[in-house]
Formats: sequence, C-alpha cells, structure tokens
Amino acid sequence: MSEFITLEQIDQITELIRGKIKIQPEIGLILGSGLGSLAEAVEEAVIIPYADIPTWPVSTVVGHAGRLVIGRLENKPVFVMQGRIHYYEGYKITTIGLPVRVMQRLGIHSLIVTNAAGAVHPDYVPGDLMLIIDHVNLPGMSGLNPLYGPNLDDLGPRFPDMSQAYDRKYQQFARQAAQEAGVELREGVYVFLSGPSFESPADLRFLRTIGADAVGMSTVPETIVARHGGTRVLGISGISNKANLDGNTPTSHEEVLEAGQVIVPKLTAVIRGVLRRM
Repeated sequence: MSEFITLEQIDQITELIRGKIKIQPEIGLILGSGLGSLAEAVEEAVIIPYADIPTWPVSTVVGHAGRLVIGRLENKPVFVMQGRIHYYEGYKITTIGLPVRVMQRLGIHSLIVTNAAGAVHPDYVPGDLMLIIDHVNLPGMSGLNPLYGPNLDDLGPRFPDMSQAYDRKYQQFARQAAQEAGVELREGVYVFLSGPSFESPADLRFLRTIGADAVGMSTVPETIVARHGGTRVLGISGISNKANLDGNTPTSHEEVLEAGQVIVPKLTAVIRGVLRRM
C-alpha cells in the first residue's frame, strides 16, 4: 500500500460498500478495545469483515472483531467499526484515517469515537466513562500526523483548525444522556501515544503535568481526519486501568478487556441517548 491515501482508493472502497448496503448511513461509530459488543445492538445489520474489503487495513489486536456493522441503532442509520487499527500495528499514520475518509465519502456527517484508555487522573478508576473535551497529540507534534503528505483538497483544507475538535453540542447531548441513564460521566483531556508499550510511572507523571486525564493509543488520528473533512466528533473513553503513578500496579491488555465488560453497558446507554438526541 502507498504511504499516502488517494481519493481514487477511497472512492473504490466507498463504492464497494455502497453496493452492499440498502441504507444511507449518517453517523459513524468506532468501537475500541473490549467495547465491540455495542455493535450487536445494531438492527437490520449488514456485516462486512475488513478482510473482504480490498486495501482496507485489518485489525490484528485481541478485542477488535475487525468488521463493519451497518444498520440502525435508535432508528438512526449507523456505520459501526467493530474494532479499529492502530499505528503500532505497523500501519502508516496516514492509513489510520482511511476508514474515516470512506465514511465521509459515504455522506456520514457525525462520528462517535470510543476507546479503552488508561487513567492519568488519580481519581479515575476502571469502569469510569470520560467525555473527551480535548486532546494532546504527542506523536503529531513530532511529525506523525495523519494529514502528513499531499492534501486531499476535495475533502478539506491544508491547515484545519483543531480548536474545537470535539463537538460542544454533542458533548451536551452526552451529559444529558448520562444523567438520564444514571451514569457518572467524567470529563477530561485524552492524550494519544503511539504504543504499544504501556506507560512508565515517569511517563504518567509527565502526562499529568501537561494536563492529561486519560491516555491511549488511538482516537486522535481519526478525530483529526474527521475534522479535516468537516465531520462532527464526539469522543468517549472507557477507563480500563488505574493510573500507575507509583510503579506498583502493572497493566495488561487482559485487564483492558475485562474492564470493557463493565464499561459497555454504561457506554451503550450514553451512546443510545446521544443518538436519540441527534
């Protein structure tokens, strides 16, 4: 695969998917580690494995089913990614944005992006939900930006604004939905690291110093590509492990997946509430 995604490649995938579905999806959802079971609630679903889509990047991580689920949720036409890809899997940073580009060419106007994230804020505990109000793109600051390379002028500007990466109206929808469902919704800043190693205690203390509340290995590249193309974004993190600030609490991927079992019912309630308000 070329380092840079072309409009022709995006449109070829878009037409393949369009030929398999009967609805016009309007809202995209990207489900993170251990959170994929939300896709089981989609009605009238058409399921397309990633491996069946030429040049579509395939997820290699446990907890990511690796398929599209396109149908209706809360009577809204949705395009659900049951699992995502990550930079650490060996994909080019520019490739991370390909699924979002396809969503945009399909006519999707809004994206709900979720992830399993580690706590940086000392008060956050596994099972919490955190509304993402802003992000820190550390790899992007050193050159690993998904918009690196030739700009796709048909989709967005060379220098897109990121002052409101996460839609404020949708954030209010999430607050209302959480209150309605009796779910505590934390709020904070998500920091993106490339992974795949988990953070050292010194890493976490540094991240806390620069204002991070949760840390993960995804979401920000997808958000940047979405905003470049004018897609509105709502971001929610499921806190999967406690901040290991003192070095006494080892972190594992199994722990992340286990936390997903607690997070999914809360996340499902909030996302359903948001969809009803869209």
